[in-house]
This record gives sequence, C-alpha cells and structure tokens, in this order.
Amino acid sequence: MNPMIAAAAGGFAEMLHDTADTFGWNWQLFLSQVVSFCIVAFLLRQFAYKPILAVLDDRRRKIEEGQLNAEKIRKELAEAEKRYQEIVAKANADAQRMIDEARESSSHLAERKQQEAITAAEQILAKAKEAAALEHERQMQTLKRELGRLVIDTTAKVTGKVLTAEDQKRLQEEAARQVA
Repeated sequence: MNPMIAAAAGGFAEMLHDTADTFGWNWQLFLSQVVSFCIVAFLLRQFAYKPILAVLDDRRRKIEEGQLNAEKIRKELAEAEKRYQEIVAKANADAQRMIDEARESSSHLAERKQQEAITAAEQILAKAKEAAALEHERQMQTLKRELGRLVIDTTAKVTGKVLTAEDQKRLQEEAARQVA
C-alpha cells in the first residue's frame, strides 16, 4: 500500500475518532439503542399496529355493508314506488274502461240509469285509488321499519355500542323522516 494513502487513512481514522469523542458518541451505546429501537418497533408492530389496522379494516367492512344495505333499501323503495304506479295506472285504466262502458250503455238507457252507472264507476275508481294508497302506505311502512332496523343494526355494528330502546326509536324515526 502506498505510504501516502496509509498516512491519509490513518489521519482520517484519527479525525473520525476525535469527532466521535467530541460529540460523545459511544458505539456500544449506539448499538444498544439500535437494538432497543428494533425491539420496540417490532413489539409495536405486533401488538399495537396490527390490532388497530384490524379494527379499522373491520370498520371499513361494516361501513361498506351498511352502504350495500342502504342501496338495497333504495332499490326496494324504487320497486315499491313502481308497483304503486302500476296499481294506480291499472286502477285508472279499469276505472276509465268502466266509465267508458257506462257512458256507452247509458246512451241506450234513461238519464237516471246513466247517472247510476257513472256514480258506480267513480266509486270503483275511488275505491281503487284508496286501495292503491293503502297498499302504498303499507309498503312505505314496511320499508321504513326495515330501513330503521338496518340503520339501527348498522349503527350498532359501526359504533360497537348496544343501542337503548330510546336510541333505536330515535334512529327509526329519523330514518322514516328521511325516507318520507
């Protein structure tokens, strides 16, 4: 080895040693701190971060389930509204058909018979509308109860809290107001 390079390397090593002494660096202490840090990092990873990440993942999954349930309820509500519209349309068509038949036959009967037929057809129309409205209300009540139950279940799962009867009633009423 070149004596000049050896002298420079020796000078560098001495300078490094002086710098370490100046700043109070102790390689044994440094090594023990690195080992301690690694142990603490490992323990935190095993016993703190993993359980926290598991809880967060579980919450995310429960929220996704709640969103899927809400979407299911929206679809059911749309289907119920569609059935309601179909019932009303059918009732209107039937009533209109009956009114048309009554008008056609009334031309052959006296004025009194014509009025009776129109009155009967309008009563049928009113009853059909009433039946459709009752069916719609029944469907809405069923959907509100189901939505309230799902909101309560989802809230209980997400919050991890057992809901009191008062909490359940409040959540059901709130969900019913939002659906209405």
